[in-house]
Amino acid sequence: MKAHATTAHSDGGHDLPVLMNIEQVAEHLGVSVRHVRRLVAERRIPFVKWGHLLRFNPIEIGYWIQLQQTPAWSP
Repeated sequence: MKAHATTAHSDGGHDLPVLMNIEQVAEHLGVSVRHVRRLVAERRIPFVKWGHLLRFNPIEIGYWIQLQQTPAWSP
């Protein structure tokens, strides 16, 4: 199940994205939940900590993925 950056709530005219849980992020990235937890522990992935819950903004995850890209090398 892939989450999309749809908006579910409005905050004074600002649309808020639906946050993803750790299982959704792991599936979206094609990695294990354990790997996502390691990225969080190392603070290598953007996340929201709300009490004991971890949530991820799909827009921020998209930007993070773009930052991880390595450009092609041409000789």
